[in-house]
Amino acid sequence: MHDVTTKFADYFKNYNKILTRKKKKSAPLLNIKIDAYAAEGKSVAKLDDGKILFVDNAIPGDVIDVVIIKDKKNWAQGRTLRLVSPSPQRIAPFCQHFGICGGCKWQMLPYAQQLIYKQQQVADQLTRIGHVELPEMQPIIGSPHERYYRNKLEFTFSTHRYLTFEEIADRDEKYTPVPALGFHAPGLFDKVVEIKTCYLQHEPTNLLLTLLREYTTSRNLPYYDAKAQYGWLRNVIIRVASTGEVLINLIMHHEDKEEREALLQYILQNIPGITSLNYTINPKVNDTIHDLEVVCYHGKNYIEEKLEDYRFKISPKSFFQTNTYQAEVLYRITREFAALTGTEILYDLYCGTGSIGIFCSKNVKKVIGIEVVEDAIKDAYENAALNNLTNCSFFAGDVEKVCTDAFFDEHGRPDVIITDPPRAGMTEKLIQQLLKIRAPKVVYVSCNPATQARDLQLLNDSYRITRLQPVDMFPHTHHIENVALLELRS
Repeated sequence: MHDVTTKFADYFKNYNKILTRKKKKSAPLLNIKIDAYAAEGKSVAKLDDGKILFVDNAIPGDVIDVVIIKDKKNWAQGRTLRLVSPSPQRIAPFCQHFGICGGCKWQMLPYAQQLIYKQQQVADQLTRIGHVELPEMQPIIGSPHERYYRNKLEFTFSTHRYLTFEEIADRDEKYTPVPALGFHAPGLFDKVVEIKTCYLQHEPTNLLLTLLREYTTSRNLPYYDAKAQYGWLRNVIIRVASTGEVLINLIMHHEDKEEREALLQYILQNIPGITSLNYTINPKVNDTIHDLEVVCYHGKNYIEEKLEDYRFKISPKSFFQTNTYQAEVLYRITREFAALTGTEILYDLYCGTGSIGIFCSKNVKKVIGIEVVEDAIKDAYENAALNNLTNCSFFAGDVEKVCTDAFFDEHGRPDVIITDPPRAGMTEKLIQQLLKIRAPKVVYVSCNPATQARDLQLLNDSYRITRLQPVDMFPHTHHIENVALLELRS
């Protein structure tokens, strides 16, 4: 426990140094006991006046000093200043970047306890927001891999390394920003946390980071300044598939053929086993590349991923579930909930590159996939062809606009609908269309139980919820997936 206490004391003391340089709006609250977990990574304490306090970077059982940063009538939001006494649940984080990098905020919790809190979050949000009758929820399915589970990561080159509170407090007036390669600091678009070792993805990720840092520093290659909008190197995306194939896409602000070719050749010579090496020129203000050309410099312009016996082409701009191991689990649950017999017309809404529909294709008569991103639909057709499937059709367009009576009449009324919307959930217009079409079964795959709960309430008059299964795709984060089976009321 002493090592854990020391590690967290060193982390939280940095707040005091930086706060002494600013005028405090309110005096700190001392020795506040954290009572319970809330949701979205926040824990709660009850203050003496009965007000509920929400706090980041604290877990049930912690005793902390905290400063109020938002004060409402019945609740407040606080920022942890100091860990006075750690919860018995706390363990030492395994990553040197914990507390600075925003990627794995729950490393201080044993994974088994993370799963308990995630299941609690799903139950609380479905009950508190949904206000619908719920079946017994199945125990959450945890990830078999707590580390090295992501198949895709994106790192940023920046002229401004993120400084800790302690470094800011100690710097002098002559300080000059230094470049960094790593992840964006939470909430800051123009500063990057220098990442030495990342535990989210298998090699060659860390080797690539080391080589890029050494090579670019030795040749004084300019990193990009997001605020001033100048510089050369912007991002590097790396995908490592469960098949062992590796895709790298190096993103630069402008073309410099001599330096680009030298850097790409250096990567090829020093990173073994690259399947697809690509580059992209991005002169835009933002980092998105969906509307830009990706040039394949070496190998093929995609890698292959597998789920069960199904193969999927993953191009540099493709969307694919980032935890391959758990994606297979999630899709099996979805298919099981659908209880397909081979005669059904299955609609796959927000289908992306067609992965869920293809995963279910051998058990249905026909798959109809709908997705707003046109490139994803192209990938979906390629994936269907790769698996020799002839019963899958995919359509590009806004789901709520495509799903009309005329579309259903042309392609067949759905027997089963699988919907996997973004975190914002389904639109009310689409929900009204689903209520009108009255498919016998709807399987709702959600990455945000709060918006899922809202949507379930809107569907409640016509559908009853008969099965619930939380699935953890992202260990050491507060994110959680939940699958719900809805069956048409008689």
